[in-house]
Amino acid sequence: MRHFIIKFLVTTVAFVSILTTFKSNIHAVGRHQLGEFEEIVMLTVGILYKEAYGVAIIDEMEQRLNRKVSIGALQTVLRRLEQKGYLTSALGEATNVRGGKRKRYYSLTSLGSRVLRETQEQRMELFKSIPRVAFPKS
Repeated sequence: MRHFIIKFLVTTVAFVSILTTFKSNIHAVGRHQLGEFEEIVMLTVGILYKEAYGVAIIDEMEQRLNRKVSIGALQTVLRRLEQKGYLTSALGEATNVRGGKRKRYYSLTSLGSRVLRETQEQRMELFKSIPRVAFPKS
């Protein structure tokens, strides 16, 4: 009987540990999920590095993706990504070209870089899981 109780307790502890890990993994993934546009914006900010400001981000995205991007949609996502802690921004110097208006430059935070890497890993795992037979031969 004692052996049965010990085995039961060990199994219960192991099960609780698995559930706890599963629950924390679900929360971790949920915290860091990116929408497609958010991911593209973050990747573009990374590509542009120290030259990532509104118009440059739009130009880069439109050139690389052959897709129109509105300034309003971009500004909304940039604000949201900054609130999540994935991006940071700073105002550049005023220039005569812009009538004295300063550009807001964006950069990835360490959290933003980590989220991008996690997103890439998740996508690669999914991609690797597709059976070869699912891809038609061209």
